Amino acid sequence: MSELTKEALEVEGATVPFCTYTMGETQFIEFDTSKCGPPDPMVNAMAGLKLLDAPNKKVVMINHKSPGGLLAKIGENYDIAEEALEDGRVKLIFSYREGESEQANLSDTHCDG
Repeated sequence: MSELTKEALEVEGATVPFCTYTMGETQFIEFDTSKCGPPDPMVNAMAGLKLLDAPNKKVVMINHKSPGGLLAKIGENYDIAEEALEDGRVKLIFSYREGESEQANLSDTHCDG
């Protein structure tokens, strides 16, 4: 099996580094806000989700906890898988939902908690 190659990715409005990598036919866009406080997780999630425009792309967010405010805002617009990591952090994988993802208000980065 080949080594996974991650490349830095410039994301407009991001406050943490983003990277991208490909597995099979799927492009992943990943960022880690686990050491950030509000509003950075929301700001970076919204910036990353703006790049999620096709079924063969996924956004991966690593955070210190499940981002309830974010999920309340955009949960109906994306398929979201949540996984608890061994170190206590949470990994969320956002997938494009045709006809729904386009309706998400990704400019609202206000965090309600």
